[in-house]
Amino acid sequence: MGSSGFNFKLADHPKLPKDKIVAMVVLDGWGEAKPDEYNCIHVAETPTMDSLKKGAPERWRLVRAHGTAVGLPTEDDMGNSEVGHNALGAGRIFAQGAKLVDSALATGKIYEGDGFKYIKESFETNTLHLIGLLSDGGVHSRLDQVQLLLKGASENGAKRIRLHILTDGRDVLDGSSVGFVETIENDLAKLRENGVDAQIASGGGRMYVTMDRYENDWEVVKRGWDAQVLGEAPYKFTNALEAVKKLRQEPNTSDQYLPPFVIVDASGKPVGPIVDGDAVVTFNFRADRMVMIAKALEYEDFDKFDRVRVPKIRYAGMLQYDGELQLPSHYLVSPPEIDRTSGEYLTHNGVRTFACSETVKFGHVTFFWNGNRSGYFNPEMEEYVEIPSDSGITFNVKPLMKAVEIAEKARDAILSRKFQQVRVNLPNGDMVGHTGDIEATVVACKAADEAVKIILDAIEQVGGIYVVTADHGNAEDMVKRNKSGKPQLDKNGKIQILTSHTLEPVPIAIGGPGLAPGVRFRNDVPSGGLANVAATVMNLHGFEAPSDYEPTLIEVVDN
Repeated sequence: MGSSGFNFKLADHPKLPKDKIVAMVVLDGWGEAKPDEYNCIHVAETPTMDSLKKGAPERWRLVRAHGTAVGLPTEDDMGNSEVGHNALGAGRIFAQGAKLVDSALATGKIYEGDGFKYIKESFETNTLHLIGLLSDGGVHSRLDQVQLLLKGASENGAKRIRLHILTDGRDVLDGSSVGFVETIENDLAKLRENGVDAQIASGGGRMYVTMDRYENDWEVVKRGWDAQVLGEAPYKFTNALEAVKKLRQEPNTSDQYLPPFVIVDASGKPVGPIVDGDAVVTFNFRADRMVMIAKALEYEDFDKFDRVRVPKIRYAGMLQYDGELQLPSHYLVSPPEIDRTSGEYLTHNGVRTFACSETVKFGHVTFFWNGNRSGYFNPEMEEYVEIPSDSGITFNVKPLMKAVEIAEKARDAILSRKFQQVRVNLPNGDMVGHTGDIEATVVACKAADEAVKIILDAIEQVGGIYVVTADHGNAEDMVKRNKSGKPQLDKNGKIQILTSHTLEPVPIAIGGPGLAPGVRFRNDVPSGGLANVAATVMNLHGFEAPSDYEPTLIEVVDN
């Protein structure tokens, strides 16, 4: 990724001064939606953000944070923290996640890559196992990609395929699992007609089996391991469709929380445990809920639960799930090559940078901001501080999280006057929003707002500039809605809580005593997105952005 020898010198901005301290605040999961009781940002007391909004349209506007604006395939694709921070830091739009996979599958490039060649070595004598979320939700995986991968793998030599399915009900409606299983069973039947031994081997609900994240509950991964690898589960069926239909009738179950099951043959033997010599692919493209299973499949010195039997396998992810950990070490589709990020330019142009968040978003404000690149561009010019997140809890238990600690670190960095850019991520709206706990999310939004105030007060003291924005929506709409926008009710007449990100735009606000008179948002970039923020921030540091960056959102009008 090194860009050595490249001339990083930026032209001076004709009207904006250098050496101002710029605070760059990213509110995670903070979108803009109609005010109602399910809009936690609206319900919460947020005097600081409310005061910034009063500066619209000159000092406050909305930008797009989903779909094509962040490199995802369609406008139905909600943004996420990884692609959001990539765009904020890179200043350009790179094909991401699902879009990279779509293109690799469409061109067939996926079958020529190192990752596929690696797993293919198992095809002649062993089984190919595919593990992932069976859903068309498009957040973690997509059904059509799985269908293409099944077809492509069999055309490229896979003779025996076992599918380990995780049911969704979180990014799609509860109960939709039945239709997805029917669809994939039809595909598998066709493969069998063509002489490929292909069938579903195990399953379970995503929140109860395999797909935990942030090392919250390793038991979830263990349940998956037991079913997928050991062929052991509390429920045994001879057919996956029957399994899903029957288990959905158990008390307290739903697609998300389906208990683990294994498929057995007529004699009661599991049809597809993972054994020595097999190939395994986790086919989700989104990383956060694949990292833990990737560790269990890949790490020899793994100690989070007793794996009982650790087969020698060839394992590949659909993508690399953690660039910092280089995990997994084999993957079917390579990440976007993001070069010349704003952070790299700024270090080359004398802008000293401080970045801080708590554990759950520290990588976003550093690694993803810097184009999926670990470490410092220049340790003499940068300082990154990680504050440990509360571990082993769901964040609605402690919705304040570490907002104040992050803000105080930022304040101290600003007041030290050692840095010209102080960059933070405040995770509350996202991490608490994901729990679906509306009351806790309201508390979380208030906490984030108070943290913003601490940072803006420090900027006031040093005569600096602030830029406050977000990476995607979440806390501003916590209910599933029908076509007319009214809350959607389940069969018992209860509202259905929305725990996912949204398709809403996010705010960006600029200001502070250091902002030159006459700086305002332009009217001629109406469809601006997160990628336009980098050029904007470069201008506020007194530089013109590189010519291939997305255009700046600001102009300077002579008063």
